[in-house]
Amino acid sequence: MSVISRRLRRGAAVLAAAVVASVLVVPVNAAPAAAAIGGLTWQDEFNAPAGTPVDQSKWRFDIGGHGWGNNERQYYTNSTSNAVHDGQGNLVITARRENPANYQCHYGRCEYTSARLLTAATFNQAYGRFEARIKIPRGQGIWPAFWMLGSDFGNVGWPASGEIDIMENIGREPNTVHGTIHGPGYSGGGGITGSRVIGQPLADTFHTYRVDWEPNIIRWYLDGQEFFRVDPSRLGGNRWVFDHPFFMILNVAVGGNWPGYPDGSTQFPQQMLVDYVRVYGYVPDGNTGTNRIRGLQSGRCIDIPSANPYDGAPLQIWDCNTTAAQAWTFAADGTIRAMGKCMDPAWAGTANGTEVNLVTCNGNPAQRFTLNAAGDLVNLNASRCVDVRENNPNNGGRLQLWDCAGTPNQKWSRA
Repeated sequence: MSVISRRLRRGAAVLAAAVVASVLVVPVNAAPAAAAIGGLTWQDEFNAPAGTPVDQSKWRFDIGGHGWGNNERQYYTNSTSNAVHDGQGNLVITARRENPANYQCHYGRCEYTSARLLTAATFNQAYGRFEARIKIPRGQGIWPAFWMLGSDFGNVGWPASGEIDIMENIGREPNTVHGTIHGPGYSGGGGITGSRVIGQPLADTFHTYRVDWEPNIIRWYLDGQEFFRVDPSRLGGNRWVFDHPFFMILNVAVGGNWPGYPDGSTQFPQQMLVDYVRVYGYVPDGNTGTNRIRGLQSGRCIDIPSANPYDGAPLQIWDCNTTAAQAWTFAADGTIRAMGKCMDPAWAGTANGTEVNLVTCNGNPAQRFTLNAAGDLVNLNASRCVDVRENNPNNGGRLQLWDCAGTPNQKWSRA
């Protein structure tokens, strides 16, 4: 169980100002800008039979009723009463007015239960497209969300970790979707927010909510139409913290400082249906062509030893040349390929020290990498960087996965 509190949200006047600002920056009818989006890196289609619990190889639960930083009223459980597959291709998160196990909340005996799912222990990614098709719940005091937190949350805390709210809605604004970022100096009521208002309640049908996240810009979309964007120029000199992997969260809160609390008009149970969640990689500059990959420390290039592409060949650095052994293609599916095979962490490993090899391309998410704007070659499955073992700058230096540290033996560029 992890304990991740939400931030306190703004009052109505501050929110209204943020909405106006967002419309001035990106009109609702603005043409979507091209994004450097690669192949699918993670997905959950929620196609399990009715009654099947959440797939815990993909999602874990936050559990508890301490208010989550917002004076929320629900107790989050891991019960199928609150999160379950419906057998019709959806995950169903249900908020109920109940307390079957005498749960205790920050205000006393809990009045409601719900669920909050997160990928902190299973999947983190920097940059790319994060998208879900959702039918949200409705009613005063109901607060559904699809959002992300930085993977360093446990070390640096909030808001230094960063937060990207892909979709939030509060029941008293049934036609409005909000997208927000929070970071140091722009958190809580000072978060940078954009919104879109449509002609009918969002809860009436499914909608697609997404962000396209690149190193220096984040764009929000409702049903494929951009409605908001943020870049570092909007931060008033504060630090842009959206430069490292984030994990995803789905939840339905009941009550809180921002949405207010259920009243006599609020009907229970309330359900959020999630048709799918899909994540796509980021391709720097949209470049999916063939390149050498040169190390900053050594000036040498990633190389297949003796140009022999057998399964399990350990990758190395070698003097840069124009042979096929150094001709790497950044494919649209997130793989990096040479001589007909894929860069691969041995045995799909994710631990520090996992050898980086060449293996037949097999569609395993472990074979997906991204070269980000900072020069980190990140394995998306492990959220670790390709590293030259023992800082060896010489010909034959072997490659491994290691915690991203920003050191020269982890820095790469296309050549």
